[in-house]
Amino acid sequence: MKKYACTLLLMATVSWCFAQKFKQLELKKQTFELHHVTGEIVGFEGKKVLKIERDLNSLPFDSTRIEATVDEPHYARLLGLDDFENGTIEVKMYSQIQNPKPYSGVAGFIGVYFRIKEDDSAFEGIYVRPKVGRIGNQLFRNHAVQYISYPKYKFDQLRKIAPFKYEGSAPVALNEWITMRIEVTGETAEMFINNSKYSAFIVDKMLGNHKIGGVGLYVDIGTIGYFKDFKVTKKKLAGKKQEGEKVEGI
Repeated sequence: MKKYACTLLLMATVSWCFAQKFKQLELKKQTFELHHVTGEIVGFEGKKVLKIERDLNSLPFDSTRIEATVDEPHYARLLGLDDFENGTIEVKMYSQIQNPKPYSGVAGFIGVYFRIKEDDSAFEGIYVRPKVGRIGNQLFRNHAVQYISYPKYKFDQLRKIAPFKYEGSAPVALNEWITMRIEVTGETAEMFINNSKYSAFIVDKMLGNHKIGGVGLYVDIGTIGYFKDFKVTKKKLAGKKQEGEKVEGI
């Protein structure tokens, strides 16, 4: 009995330490837990917003191993929501590049992670590279949006196995507010930019095996990210059509 009690105490202590090791910030009625990012609530353009930057002390970046040290769990997690599977994620975000730049290839990486596993070992993500969103080079523009599925399918792996299938263009830019809305339905995710009626980017079949989890706000190397008006709406997945059912218009 005594050994059992000690085991329970140890488990509780480990759980408490895991829960307490990340800094928390509160913006309005939302609380964010900072995972490998530094952050604060600041006044920006007349409003209180969440400001975050990647923490290179807790999760170092290596310019000689770019692919291995980006697209990692560096984000601000919204607490109180651990069961997002399908629905809508919307946020207004503003990307600046740090001065001086920590790496020459920084592009203002900023976006959203979702279906995040509790221990950060798996998640889906869609982010943008605002620096190239309106550049006068179509090849670079085609890298403005990126989908990833951590840990197996980060940007470099996806470029190798399916070039441009998981990237796309979007009319985004540095130093201005970008409204991103992601509609998640089953295996599909669509991204809408700046309240456009039509999506700018679609992932027709997401690659992750973890289907339900948390939601968070992401930045990567060299980005100062500001976020406001963060909304998450969960929805039930509509039933699939029966085989052979007539579909109008096809």
